[in-house]
Amino acid sequence: MRADDIMSMDVVTVSPDTHVQVVAQKLLDRGVSAVPVVDDQGHILGIISEGDLMRRRETGGERRPSWWLSLISTTKTNAEAYVKAHGLHAKDVMTRNVITVSESTPVNEIAEILEKHRIKRVPVVHQGKIVGIVSRANLLHGLVVQKLEPATRDDASMRKSVIKELRETGADTMVDVVVSNGIVHLWGAVGSTTEKEALQVAAENVAGVGSVISHVGIFPQIVQGSVC
Repeated sequence: MRADDIMSMDVVTVSPDTHVQVVAQKLLDRGVSAVPVVDDQGHILGIISEGDLMRRRETGGERRPSWWLSLISTTKTNAEAYVKAHGLHAKDVMTRNVITVSESTPVNEIAEILEKHRIKRVPVVHQGKIVGIVSRANLLHGLVVQKLEPATRDDASMRKSVIKELRETGADTMVDVVVSNGIVHLWGAVGSTTEKEALQVAAENVAGVGSVISHVGIFPQIVQGSVC
């Protein structure tokens, strides 16, 4: 099983000039913990995680080095820390040295990369352009399915068809797709039972699909009202 068998393809991205407040709102709206920063052609420039935003002046999480570290720090590192804590745009706070993988990277290698570098996700790139992202959750989904039946290249083609059909439903989805031996597994959450049913029907209508197993949940409804 490879990166393109399990990666999320609907990747939320931002531009270098996106305001940090907009970045934070995107993380909340899409329920993701990080967003890649890309240029106009889709080339990856960096990545911003929740951790980057938590170390901001506004949150009170700005890091202050101990007195002995301040003795050995340079003016360059001090300036970089200031920009990261006070900068207003994605390019100011993003992590620039982004670890990436290709579409053909085996999932066991991706797992090793996440473990070695203590990161939660890794962008998937093709000729420098981002085409997907693999998170720890994606790896777990792939592991569960692979234990049942190894994936084939036909499964990879079918997965692309299923993802395309899911987009046609118009559902506001946060759903991952894993296909193994013609069996489609759907993982994630949607806003309503109707949307969940639409995803099931869409996947079942793709040619070659043997069956669809849905692990999709429903977002809890937020009850609004006054408190007495």
